[in-house]
Amino acid sequence: MEKALIFSIFAICFSGILCQEQPVTQQCLGCICEASSNCETNGRCDGDTCGPFRITWAYWADGGKPTINDEAADSPQAYSHCASDTFCSALAVQGYMHKFQKDCNGDNRIDCDDFALIHKFGGYGCVGQTLPGVFGQRYIQCKQLVGGQAQQK
Repeated sequence: MEKALIFSIFAICFSGILCQEQPVTQQCLGCICEASSNCETNGRCDGDTCGPFRITWAYWADGGKPTINDEAADSPQAYSHCASDTFCSALAVQGYMHKFQKDCNGDNRIDCDDFALIHKFGGYGCVGQTLPGVFGQRYIQCKQLVGGQAQQK
């Protein structure tokens, strides 16, 4: 696991981009990124998912359609540009989690485990799920390494 890439997600907070009243902590964002793609920042799309968080167009749209460099959200390339950019795609994840946050695993709190389930299964499909295969393994490994807990709600 590339520790430098995990900690680059933490740097977002220090730049002031994501620290104000966001549902997902920087540690948790880092672990979701690691679980999704090993935080690959090569800017490529695989099928209908793009970027280090492997988000779809619908996910990006539900996350508020953030853009980079003041690009218009309705620009044909806005989604792929944002999804392929670590900072912009993290904003989309935050927006998505703000919209869909819930207790997916029934432990009476909303934390990083719930956000990982929401990220993987969507805002309406996370209840009763467990994190699958490689995604789940990477997430657990990262969480053990950095303590990827989110704020409790």
